[in-house]
Amino acid sequence: MNRRHLLLASAGLLSGCKILDEGTGRNVLASANGLSYRAQRFLGGGTALAPEYSMSDIRQSQHPNGVTNPEDLDYQALAAGDFADYRLSITGLVENPISFTRQQLINMPSRTQITRHDCVEGWSCIAKWTGVPLSLVLNQARPQISARFAVFKCFDTIEKSLSGGIKYYESIDLIDAYHPQTILAYGVNDQALPVANGAPLRLRVERQLGYKMAKYVHTIELTDRLPGNGGYWEDNGYDWYAGI
Repeated sequence: MNRRHLLLASAGLLSGCKILDEGTGRNVLASANGLSYRAQRFLGGGTALAPEYSMSDIRQSQHPNGVTNPEDLDYQALAAGDFADYRLSITGLVENPISFTRQQLINMPSRTQITRHDCVEGWSCIAKWTGVPLSLVLNQARPQISARFAVFKCFDTIEKSLSGGIKYYESIDLIDAYHPQTILAYGVNDQALPVANGAPLRLRVERQLGYKMAKYVHTIELTDRLPGNGGYWEDNGYDWYAGI
């Protein structure tokens, strides 16, 4: 059984096995997640690349998943103005808190890569992504030496509650944040990133499963510890390190 099949099997357990809400089962999966993290770091370090493909491998548009058109009023207002007033903020453990317009990000050196998106639901899709390397953005903010994680805060409310709703969020460590294939994508398949795929900006971290690749990102906060379990789906039982 390869790594991807094992993760999919784990996802099936997470959705249907009550023992994971107890203690033993959850601890087993948490241990496996930690082992996967250490194994990938040992075998691939921080620079091993995910496979990249050719244009002929792109056979469909990028499949949208999760929230595909946030109803949040602040997001809808930005979308109505074609994101002219959008700002990406870099906060937290940085020497130079900074924000960028969408155009400023587009004007920075870019990276284009054709990679495969693997969803925990079992499907995959190859697409051509264009964006700014996350490392370039973080370097302008100058991370403090104590920073270990990048937390991505998003516009979309993924779960409504009496307190107003739970916003999607995700996180990666700074090793993956500085990986050469980790980009903030504003384009897909030679077109501007559509709303359904996360406009105006989404994370691409190509060595991990799709739920790690946060859409509708508005803030990146550098921290020395993970908030909650590190992400919306992780707070609901999924692995934090979803390596493939």
